[in-house]
Amino acid sequence: MIDLFEKCRKPSLASELKEKGIYPYFHALESRQAPEVIMEGRRRIMLGSNNYLGLTTCPEVIEAGIKAFEQYGTGCSGSRFLNGTLEMHLELEVELARFLRKEAVVTFSTGFQSNLGIISAIVGRGDVVICDKENHASIYDGCKLSYGKMLRFDHADMEDLERQLQKVPENAGCLIVTDGVFSMGGDIAKLPEIVRLAKQYGARVMVDDAHGLGVLGEGGRGTASHFGLEDEVDIYMGTFSKSLASLGGYMASSHAVAEYVRHASRPFIFSASITPASCATALAALRYLEAHPELVDRLNALSAYARDGLRKKRVKIIESTTPIIPLYTYTVENTLTAARRLYDAGVYVNPVLPPATPPAECLLRTSYMATLTEPLIDEAVEIIGSVLGEKA
Repeated sequence: MIDLFEKCRKPSLASELKEKGIYPYFHALESRQAPEVIMEGRRRIMLGSNNYLGLTTCPEVIEAGIKAFEQYGTGCSGSRFLNGTLEMHLELEVELARFLRKEAVVTFSTGFQSNLGIISAIVGRGDVVICDKENHASIYDGCKLSYGKMLRFDHADMEDLERQLQKVPENAGCLIVTDGVFSMGGDIAKLPEIVRLAKQYGARVMVDDAHGLGVLGEGGRGTASHFGLEDEVDIYMGTFSKSLASLGGYMASSHAVAEYVRHASRPFIFSASITPASCATALAALRYLEAHPELVDRLNALSAYARDGLRKKRVKIIESTTPIIPLYTYTVENTLTAARRLYDAGVYVNPVLPPATPPAECLLRTSYMATLTEPLIDEAVEIIGSVLGEKA
């Protein structure tokens, strides 16, 4: 028998990158998640956060978390199924369902767990789940946890989606799952075509709107709202760790689907509930978004401003209309070297490497928040241009 831990001692890409001084992970923050942060002792402009609306530093949101700590203590010490349901959990579910214009919401302890819990409960033995190849890892893991069969279609390729739909047996249920906004490329799902094909073949549609909530649609209601398809998408999934400045996740659906998932989802039943402070901050952030829909407009205006600035500096970007602006860097070494240079110059960005991209299509992912300012973006763009801009 071989030593199970032998693999842990072998040379790895991580150890090689550390030796080269371009290891990009686990940089430690020493300040709040804000447009400017202190990271490892130095000021950096934060262009690598999913804090799209900037609400992690909102006084109203912070105050809600403090009050929840004082009222409920630090945790619930149990699952929602048993002793872990607070009145505030129910309040959050009701208000979020109303905001998303769905009948019901089920909350989960994390966004990742939400996809595990929804897909594994809904897709049973003999059913089929069809995924865009660029869907988030949590969707893939949710498919693996289910007893159904997974099929994949080429990213945003509606002809390939139809080919996969044609493979589904007549006696099988089928769920099409897609990201609303794709987290690496920043592009938006072709939801009208997906809905059309789902209707044609009798499938159901689920949208992972982790990067769509607070970003797209009327008042930030997400991808389905963006396309006017709120009544055509059967399940929304989302997270509180991005626009809603907290931790946790949710499913929005019909009453019948929500009730089924509450009683069939093992990740829901066997996990402790969202902590009081996380629940309170998510609820406060939702209320703040409802009261300030102009935040969404500000976010998108700043993102357009950044795109324009990067183009002027002749930086190659993936074009999109969202706050996610990827920069082409191609190879792994080029990507990590550029990320290190930007970090040292005071701009934090996220490197995107295989398997998240093909080997020769690596990226630096920049993302923007509504609390950035034009001068900060100008400063960041100037630095990015000096590192990645093409010479005239």
